[in-house]
This record gives sequence, C-alpha cells and structure tokens, in this order.
Amino acid sequence: MTSAATIDKLKNITTGTITTMLLKKGIRRSWMAGAMPLGFSGKRVVGPAFTLRFVPVREDLATPASWSAPISTRSAIEAMPADCVVVADAMGVTGAGIFGDILCMRMVKRGVTALITDGVMRDKHGVVATGLPVWCAGMAAPASVNQLTFVGWEEPIGCGGCAIFPGDIIVADDDGAVIIPKDLADFVAEGGAEHELLESWLVQEVEKGAKLPGLYPPNEENTKRYEEWKKSR
Repeated sequence: MTSAATIDKLKNITTGTITTMLLKKGIRRSWMAGAMPLGFSGKRVVGPAFTLRFVPVREDLATPASWSAPISTRSAIEAMPADCVVVADAMGVTGAGIFGDILCMRMVKRGVTALITDGVMRDKHGVVATGLPVWCAGMAAPASVNQLTFVGWEEPIGCGGCAIFPGDIIVADDDGAVIIPKDLADFVAEGGAEHELLESWLVQEVEKGAKLPGLYPPNEENTKRYEEWKKSR
C-alpha cells in the first residue's frame, strides 16, 4: 500500500512532471486521453485507483432493470473506500453518460476523492454542484445503458489508452489524469519533487533573460549553479 507521506508528496507534483519521471522508467502510456476537468480549474487530486469496467452494449443486459442488479454501478459505489480515485473504463464512448448527479453525490458521501473516465457524464449542472472532482470527455444526455453494459469493478481496465490496475496511484490536474504504477509511486514522488524544484529555478533563470541552450537541460556549469542555489534557500 502506498504510504500517506508519498501521497502527500504527489499532491505537489504536476502531471507533466509525473509523465517525465515515468518516461525515465520506460513508461510512455501514463496520461489518460479524453479525461479532462469538468467545470473547474486549479485542483489536483491524488489517490489509489478503484476501477470500473464497461463493455459494449448488450441489449438483453443493459436495461433500466440492470440498475438494481447485484452487478451494477449502484453496487460498485457501495464498495468504494474513502479516499479512492474512481477510474471508469467507458471505452471512449461519448454518446451515453455513465454517471449523473445522484450517483456522484453518493460517491461524495462515500468519501471518494475524484472520478476519472474516458467516457462522458450526464446532468452537468447537478454533477458540478455535488463538488465531486470529475475528469471526463464531455457530456451526453442518454444514460449509459444506451451504449454500454456495466460488468464489474476492481479489476484491470484500460482507460484513455492506459492500463490501470486496482491500487495504482492516480494524479489528476488541469492537464488531465495520469496513472502511476503503485510500485513506482515512491520513485515518482521523490524524483518528481526534485524535478519541480529544478524547474522552479529554471523559470527564474529564464525570467532573468538566460538563454535555453545549456540551461534546459542544464549543463555542468548550470548544474553547479543550481546546486549552489539549493543550498542558499
């Protein structure tokens, strides 16, 4: 399980920096295409993934009656632990909203940190009013059963081109949502914090008029200057 200290460090690291850190480990698919903030800006959320999976519509299974079945989005919500980040694999379907305001409000009451999906939502005004941070690909009025069948939770999924396993760490901000394999969370937190500090120094140098060659990335001379700056902070 990822420690609370690591989670706290990740709250101060941008998704852009995280993708760079993961690239150092050879991971190129960490940013979930299609999942962008709904109705807000300036938030960053971090937490372990709780996964949901939809498959293409099966008309005999995807009906309003299915909402009361043991395997349903309603049942999945009741299994969500506090502080998780729900990640829903909707296969990028944009013609049916997977959740509306009532289900989002229940997630809030369950203590869910955020909802991420490569699909879309419905009831935008009500969803935003719940205060649940949502990253999605847009809005659609039809309910999920028009184009999707819900089949399970807490299993490996694909979302926005990324493979996500339950317990992987999700970070989302204005640039979208990224997945950190849980075994790499400490590496990303430690290295990412250093990377953010370096970039803050680089911005200061550029503001002073410094030229980019030799600065970004820093050569030996500028690396020494950066280390001296760190000591003087």
